[in-house]
Amino acid sequence: MNRFKSNLTPYFFIMPAVILLGIFSFLPILVSLVISFTDMNLSGLANWSQISFIGFDNFVQLFQDDVFLKSMGNTFIYVIIGVPLAVISSFVIALLLKLVSDWMSTTFRVIYYVPSVTNIVAIAVVWSFLYNQEYGLFNYLLSLVNFDAIPWLEEPFIAKLSLIAMAVWKSNGVSMLIFLAALQSIPNMYYEAADIDGANRWQKLTKITLPSMSFATFFVVVTTLIGWLQFFEEPFVMTEGGPLNGTNSLALFIYQEGFQYSEFGYGAAASFVLFIIIILATLLQFKLRKSEDN
Repeated sequence: MNRFKSNLTPYFFIMPAVILLGIFSFLPILVSLVISFTDMNLSGLANWSQISFIGFDNFVQLFQDDVFLKSMGNTFIYVIIGVPLAVISSFVIALLLKLVSDWMSTTFRVIYYVPSVTNIVAIAVVWSFLYNQEYGLFNYLLSLVNFDAIPWLEEPFIAKLSLIAMAVWKSNGVSMLIFLAALQSIPNMYYEAADIDGANRWQKLTKITLPSMSFATFFVVVTTLIGWLQFFEEPFVMTEGGPLNGTNSLALFIYQEGFQYSEFGYGAAASFVLFIIIILATLLQFKLRKSEDN
Protein backbone atom coordinates (compact mmCIF):
# COMPACT_ATOMS: atom_id res chain seq x y z
CA MET A 1 0.00 0.00 0.00
CA ASN A 2 2.78 2.40 0.91
CA ARG A 3 4.58 1.51 -2.29
CA PHE A 4 1.38 2.22 -4.27
CA LYS A 5 1.08 5.65 -2.62
CA SER A 6 4.72 6.46 -3.33
CA ASN A 7 4.20 5.61 -7.01
CA LEU A 8 1.23 7.98 -7.22
CA THR A 9 2.94 10.86 -5.38
CA PRO A 10 4.59 12.42 -8.48
CA TYR A 11 1.24 12.45 -10.30
CA PHE A 12 -0.38 14.46 -7.52
CA PHE A 13 2.29 17.13 -7.93
CA ILE A 14 1.87 17.44 -11.70
CA MET A 15 -1.92 17.04 -11.66
CA PRO A 16 -2.71 20.79 -11.21
CA ALA A 17 -0.53 21.71 -14.19
CA VAL A 18 -2.03 18.91 -16.31
CA ILE A 19 -5.57 20.01 -15.43
CA LEU A 20 -4.83 23.64 -16.32
CA LEU A 21 -3.16 22.54 -19.56
CA GLY A 22 -6.20 20.47 -20.46
CA ILE A 23 -8.69 23.23 -19.67
CA PHE A 24 -6.87 26.11 -21.34
CA SER A 25 -5.04 24.29 -24.18
CA PHE A 26 -6.55 20.97 -25.25
CA LEU A 27 -10.20 21.76 -24.52
CA PRO A 28 -10.22 24.98 -26.63
CA ILE A 29 -8.71 23.01 -29.53
CA LEU A 30 -11.50 20.45 -29.33
CA VAL A 31 -14.17 23.14 -29.02
CA SER A 32 -12.69 24.99 -32.01
CA LEU A 33 -12.74 21.77 -34.04
CA VAL A 34 -16.42 21.17 -33.23
CA ILE A 35 -17.40 24.79 -33.97
CA SER A 36 -15.53 24.69 -37.30
CA PHE A 37 -18.13 22.21 -38.63
CA THR A 38 -21.04 24.55 -37.84
CA ASP A 39 -22.37 27.91 -39.06
CA MET A 40 -22.17 29.37 -35.56
CA ASN A 41 -22.33 33.17 -35.41
CA LEU A 42 -23.49 35.84 -32.94
CA SER A 43 -27.16 34.85 -33.20
CA GLY A 44 -26.24 31.20 -32.73
CA LEU A 45 -24.29 32.10 -29.61
CA ALA A 46 -27.44 33.63 -28.15
CA ASN A 47 -29.68 30.76 -29.27
CA TRP A 48 -28.00 27.41 -29.81
CA SER A 49 -31.02 26.07 -31.71
CA GLN A 50 -30.01 28.30 -34.64
CA ILE A 51 -26.65 26.54 -35.01
CA SER A 52 -26.53 24.06 -37.89
CA PHE A 53 -23.98 21.36 -38.68
CA ILE A 54 -22.58 22.10 -42.16
CA GLY A 55 -19.72 19.59 -42.38
CA PHE A 56 -16.67 20.73 -44.32
CA ASP A 57 -18.39 23.72 -45.96
CA ASN A 58 -16.35 26.23 -43.92
CA PHE A 59 -13.09 24.60 -44.99
CA VAL A 60 -14.16 24.48 -48.65
CA GLN A 61 -15.18 28.13 -48.51
CA LEU A 62 -11.88 29.08 -46.89
CA PHE A 63 -9.84 27.84 -49.82
CA GLN A 64 -12.13 29.76 -52.18
CA ASP A 65 -11.77 32.95 -50.14
CA ASP A 66 -9.30 35.36 -51.74
CA VAL A 67 -8.70 37.17 -48.44
CA PHE A 68 -7.84 33.90 -46.65
CA LEU A 69 -5.52 32.79 -49.45
CA LYS A 70 -3.81 36.18 -49.45
CA SER A 71 -3.46 36.03 -45.66
CA MET A 72 -1.88 32.58 -45.95
CA GLY A 73 0.53 33.83 -48.60
CA ASN A 74 1.44 36.84 -46.44
CA THR A 75 2.05 34.56 -43.47
CA PHE A 76 4.42 32.37 -45.48
CA ILE A 77 6.30 35.49 -46.61
CA TYR A 78 6.59 36.59 -42.97
CA VAL A 79 7.96 33.16 -42.06
CA ILE A 80 10.36 32.81 -45.01
CA ILE A 81 11.90 36.26 -44.45
CA GLY A 82 11.34 36.84 -40.73
CA VAL A 83 12.49 33.54 -39.22
CA PRO A 84 16.02 33.51 -40.75
CA LEU A 85 16.47 37.21 -39.99
CA ALA A 86 15.32 36.78 -36.38
CA VAL A 87 17.47 33.70 -35.72
CA ILE A 88 20.62 34.99 -37.42
CA SER A 89 20.44 38.48 -35.94
CA SER A 90 19.86 37.07 -32.44
CA PHE A 91 22.85 34.75 -32.81
CA VAL A 92 25.10 37.54 -34.11
CA ILE A 93 24.10 39.80 -31.20
CA ALA A 94 24.78 37.00 -28.68
CA LEU A 95 28.14 36.28 -30.30
CA LEU A 96 29.17 39.94 -30.12
CA LEU A 97 28.04 40.22 -26.50
CA LYS A 98 30.22 37.25 -25.60
CA LEU A 99 33.26 38.95 -27.10
CA VAL A 100 32.94 42.28 -25.24
CA SER A 101 33.68 43.03 -21.59
CA ASP A 102 31.29 41.95 -18.82
CA TRP A 103 29.88 45.40 -18.02
CA MET A 104 29.29 46.19 -21.70
CA SER A 105 27.69 42.78 -22.24
CA THR A 106 25.35 43.32 -19.28
CA THR A 107 24.40 46.81 -20.47
CA PHE A 108 23.61 45.82 -24.04
CA ARG A 109 21.88 42.64 -22.89
CA VAL A 110 19.34 44.84 -21.10
CA ILE A 111 19.08 47.20 -24.08
CA TYR A 112 18.34 44.37 -26.52
CA TYR A 113 15.94 42.64 -24.13
CA VAL A 114 13.79 45.67 -23.26
CA PRO A 115 11.84 45.70 -26.58
CA SER A 116 10.75 42.09 -25.95
CA VAL A 117 8.89 43.10 -22.78
CA THR A 118 7.68 46.50 -24.00
CA ASN A 119 4.00 46.91 -24.85
CA ILE A 120 3.38 46.47 -28.57
CA VAL A 121 1.10 49.53 -28.69
CA ALA A 122 3.89 51.78 -27.39
CA ILE A 123 6.30 50.26 -29.90
CA ALA A 124 3.79 50.69 -32.72
CA VAL A 125 3.32 54.37 -31.93
CA VAL A 126 7.08 55.01 -32.08
CA TRP A 127 7.58 53.00 -35.27
CA SER A 128 4.55 54.66 -36.88
CA PHE A 129 6.32 58.00 -36.51
CA LEU A 130 9.53 56.49 -37.87
CA TYR A 131 7.66 55.08 -40.89
CA ASN A 132 5.59 58.20 -41.57
CA GLN A 133 5.96 58.94 -45.27
CA GLU A 134 6.05 62.72 -44.91
CA TYR A 135 7.56 63.39 -41.49
CA GLY A 136 9.18 60.11 -40.47
CA LEU A 137 12.82 59.81 -39.45
CA PHE A 138 13.62 57.14 -42.03
CA ASN A 139 12.44 59.21 -44.98
CA TYR A 140 14.14 62.29 -43.53
CA LEU A 141 17.46 60.41 -43.47
CA LEU A 142 16.86 59.29 -47.06
CA SER A 143 16.17 62.89 -48.11
CA LEU A 144 19.61 63.89 -46.80
CA VAL A 145 21.18 61.68 -49.47
CA ASN A 146 18.66 62.73 -52.16
CA PHE A 147 16.53 59.56 -52.10
CA ASP A 148 12.78 59.72 -52.68
CA ALA A 149 10.44 59.04 -49.78
CA ILE A 150 9.50 55.37 -49.36
CA PRO A 151 5.85 54.42 -48.64
CA TRP A 152 6.80 52.23 -45.69
CA LEU A 153 3.22 51.30 -44.74
CA GLU A 154 1.34 52.34 -47.87
CA GLU A 155 2.59 49.80 -50.43
CA PRO A 156 1.71 46.13 -49.69
CA PHE A 157 5.12 44.45 -50.13
CA ILE A 158 7.10 47.28 -48.57
CA ALA A 159 4.61 47.32 -45.68
CA LYS A 160 5.28 43.60 -45.09
CA LEU A 161 9.01 44.24 -45.00
CA SER A 162 8.46 47.16 -42.61
CA LEU A 163 6.47 44.98 -40.22
CA ILE A 164 9.11 42.25 -40.43
CA ALA A 165 11.86 44.72 -39.55
CA MET A 166 9.94 45.95 -36.52
CA ALA A 167 9.06 42.41 -35.39
CA VAL A 168 12.67 41.19 -35.70
CA TRP A 169 13.89 44.17 -33.66
CA LYS A 170 11.25 43.49 -31.01
CA SER A 171 11.81 39.74 -30.74
CA ASN A 172 15.61 39.61 -30.66
CA GLY A 173 15.87 39.82 -26.87
CA VAL A 174 14.59 36.38 -25.85
CA SER A 175 16.43 34.43 -28.55
CA MET A 176 19.59 36.42 -27.85
CA LEU A 177 19.54 35.35 -24.19
CA ILE A 178 19.10 31.68 -25.16
CA PHE A 179 22.00 31.86 -27.60
CA LEU A 180 24.15 33.71 -25.09
CA ALA A 181 23.52 31.07 -22.43
CA ALA A 182 24.45 28.34 -24.93
CA LEU A 183 27.62 30.17 -25.91
CA GLN A 184 28.68 30.62 -22.29
CA SER A 185 28.17 26.91 -21.59
CA ILE A 186 30.78 25.85 -24.17
CA PRO A 187 34.00 24.82 -22.31
CA ASN A 188 36.97 27.10 -22.99
CA MET A 189 39.28 24.11 -23.33
CA TYR A 190 37.77 23.44 -26.77
CA TYR A 191 38.90 26.85 -27.97
CA GLU A 192 42.28 26.49 -26.26
CA ALA A 193 42.86 23.19 -28.06
CA ALA A 194 41.84 24.83 -31.33
CA ASP A 195 44.32 27.66 -30.74
CA ILE A 196 47.09 25.11 -30.21
CA ASP A 197 46.13 23.46 -33.52
CA GLY A 198 46.25 26.86 -35.25
CA ALA A 199 42.53 27.16 -36.02
CA ASN A 200 41.26 30.58 -37.11
CA ARG A 201 38.05 32.27 -35.91
CA TRP A 202 35.94 30.92 -38.76
CA GLN A 203 37.08 27.36 -38.11
CA LYS A 204 36.36 27.70 -34.39
CA LEU A 205 32.90 29.09 -35.20
CA THR A 206 31.97 26.33 -37.65
CA LYS A 207 33.71 23.39 -35.94
CA ILE A 208 33.17 24.21 -32.26
CA THR A 209 30.63 26.95 -31.59
CA LEU A 210 27.80 26.00 -33.95
CA PRO A 211 27.91 22.21 -33.31
CA SER A 212 28.09 22.76 -29.53
CA MET A 213 24.93 24.87 -29.49
CA SER A 214 22.88 22.85 -31.99
CA PHE A 215 20.13 22.11 -29.46
CA ALA A 216 19.76 25.79 -28.54
CA THR A 217 19.61 26.66 -32.23
CA PHE A 218 16.97 23.99 -32.80
CA PHE A 219 14.88 25.31 -29.90
CA VAL A 220 15.12 28.91 -31.11
CA VAL A 221 14.25 27.96 -34.69
CA VAL A 222 11.18 25.94 -33.64
CA THR A 223 9.81 28.56 -31.24
CA THR A 224 10.56 31.39 -33.67
CA LEU A 225 8.84 29.54 -36.51
CA ILE A 226 5.74 28.96 -34.40
CA GLY A 227 5.72 32.59 -33.33
CA TRP A 228 5.93 33.90 -36.89
CA LEU A 229 3.18 31.54 -38.07
CA GLN A 230 1.02 33.23 -35.41
CA PHE A 231 2.09 36.72 -36.54
CA PHE A 232 -0.68 38.98 -35.27
CA GLU A 233 0.16 41.98 -33.11
CA GLU A 234 2.26 43.95 -35.58
CA PRO A 235 -0.19 43.97 -38.52
CA PHE A 236 -3.14 44.37 -36.17
CA VAL A 237 -1.75 47.47 -34.47
CA MET A 238 0.23 49.03 -37.33
CA THR A 239 -1.81 48.42 -40.50
CA GLU A 240 -4.98 46.47 -39.53
CA GLY A 241 -4.12 44.12 -42.39
CA GLY A 242 -3.93 46.84 -45.05
CA PRO A 243 -3.28 48.20 -47.52
CA LEU A 244 -5.59 45.97 -49.61
CA ASN A 245 -5.03 43.06 -47.19
CA GLY A 246 -1.36 43.28 -48.16
CA THR A 247 -0.18 42.74 -44.57
CA ASN A 248 -3.00 40.51 -43.34
CA SER A 249 -1.89 37.31 -41.62
CA LEU A 250 -3.70 34.07 -40.80
CA ALA A 251 -3.93 34.99 -37.13
CA LEU A 252 -5.33 38.44 -37.97
CA PHE A 253 -7.79 36.88 -40.44
CA ILE A 254 -9.02 34.57 -37.68
CA TYR A 255 -9.49 37.53 -35.35
CA GLN A 256 -11.37 39.50 -37.99
CA GLU A 257 -13.73 36.66 -38.86
CA GLY A 258 -14.29 35.47 -35.32
CA PHE A 259 -14.45 38.72 -33.35
CA GLN A 260 -15.06 41.57 -35.78
CA TYR A 261 -17.57 39.81 -38.05
CA SER A 262 -18.80 37.31 -35.40
CA GLU A 263 -18.51 34.38 -37.83
CA PHE A 264 -17.35 31.94 -35.15
CA GLY A 265 -17.64 28.77 -37.24
CA TYR A 266 -15.73 30.27 -40.15
CA GLY A 267 -13.08 31.74 -37.87
CA ALA A 268 -12.73 28.42 -36.02
CA ALA A 269 -12.17 26.62 -39.32
CA ALA A 270 -9.42 29.09 -40.20
CA SER A 271 -7.87 28.64 -36.75
CA PHE A 272 -7.82 24.88 -37.20
CA VAL A 273 -6.09 25.25 -40.56
CA LEU A 274 -3.44 27.39 -38.84
CA PHE A 275 -3.19 24.78 -36.07
CA ILE A 276 -2.52 22.03 -38.62
CA ILE A 277 0.13 24.17 -40.38
CA ILE A 278 1.91 24.79 -37.07
CA ILE A 279 1.81 21.08 -36.16
CA LEU A 280 3.18 20.05 -39.56
CA ALA A 281 5.93 22.69 -39.43
CA THR A 282 6.93 21.58 -35.93
CA LEU A 283 6.95 17.89 -36.84
CA LEU A 284 9.09 18.69 -39.88
CA GLN A 285 11.58 20.48 -37.65
CA PHE A 286 11.78 17.47 -35.31
CA LYS A 287 12.16 15.14 -38.30
CA LEU A 288 15.05 17.18 -39.67
CA ARG A 289 16.63 17.32 -36.22
CA LYS A 290 16.36 13.54 -35.85
CA SER A 291 17.89 12.93 -39.28
CA GLU A 292 20.83 15.22 -38.40
CA ASP A 293 21.44 13.32 -35.16
CA ASN A 294 21.49 10.02 -37.03
